Amino acid sequence: MTASALPAPPPLVAQPRVRTLGAASIHLHAGLLTVRLWGVSWRTSVRAVAISLIVFGLVVIGLGWSVSVGDFPIPIRDVVKEIAGIGGSTDSEFIVHTLRLPRVLTGVLVGFAFGVSGQIFQRMVRNPLASPDILGLSSGAALGAVFSIVILESGTISATGAALIGSVCTVIAIYLLAIKQGISSYRLVLVGIGITALLEAGVEYLLTRAELNDAMRATVWLTGSLNGRGWEFVRPLTLALVILVPVSMVCTRNLRVLELGDDAAAALGVNLRRSKLGLTLSGAGLAAAATAAAGPVGFVALVAPQIARRLVGERAVGIIPAGLVGAAVMVFADLIARRAFSPTELPVGVITAVVGAPYLLWLLARANKIGTGG
Repeated sequence: MTASALPAPPPLVAQPRVRTLGAASIHLHAGLLTVRLWGVSWRTSVRAVAISLIVFGLVVIGLGWSVSVGDFPIPIRDVVKEIAGIGGSTDSEFIVHTLRLPRVLTGVLVGFAFGVSGQIFQRMVRNPLASPDILGLSSGAALGAVFSIVILESGTISATGAALIGSVCTVIAIYLLAIKQGISSYRLVLVGIGITALLEAGVEYLLTRAELNDAMRATVWLTGSLNGRGWEFVRPLTLALVILVPVSMVCTRNLRVLELGDDAAAALGVNLRRSKLGLTLSGAGLAAAATAAAGPVGFVALVAPQIARRLVGERAVGIIPAGLVGAAVMVFADLIARRAFSPTELPVGVITAVVGAPYLLWLLARANKIGTGG
């Protein structure tokens, strides 16, 4: 056999790297990381993991910085000692553990919940301008909270519970109105816009009946604020995220397929009704929990997914990166709100609106430029 007749050698193909850790297994192949745990698998890109670690580091830096600065500044090393429980004075312990740390942690959890929720809805609806606000979740929470403040004259904790009830009732109403042989993304948006207009009218009516002090409290809540947030907000919000984030990750396994359109997804064997119901409920639950804790903080759920999507690319769904970007946005926005006009503290929603509104205009201009219309 001549040299020219010899068969060509097979092409070199990178073999996947597999590592097993008890009930979990990790596969790395072609820049994609697949994690399988107890029969459930998630796939993401190595780039998304790297970006998540970097943004997580920024969140930690922002958390330490926010706890450190204030009218009574505390050195970073003392903040670390207080958080670790290995020393510190009585004054610094009170300031860190009672005043600043629970507020910052509430901001981190709220931002993470808004980021994940916004990513779910934007990718499910296939619209970069979509956010939980379009479904009326913030308006439902606002109506519940304002009703509690104005009519029942209750405190912050009761207003938080009323806001959560308002969000849940809004989700149920939207689901019942939008479902028709499945959940259409287009119909979901239209129903959400109508519900939002109705609920906002109710909020405006309640504000016209409010006393001056109640109207001021309601206005601050409607803007979105972390003032006075203590451990009583951190614990239930943490529990909500521990339950809803894993559920969201399971539900988003079919999200890339759903982006191809309902007909294509159904042809590929995706149960549209079950998938969209799971995504809607998990995203709505996260948005409801975040809104109940801090009020309808504007633009976080809109901006965070867009930033995360540009950082991690299109290969990954980007649920965790979007949540971490949302947490970073909330932490640094609250830091600016606290210190930019010291000793006056602004609601964090003012800062997110200042940043988010120009970004929304840029998205609209970009969408019109490329002819997508949003």
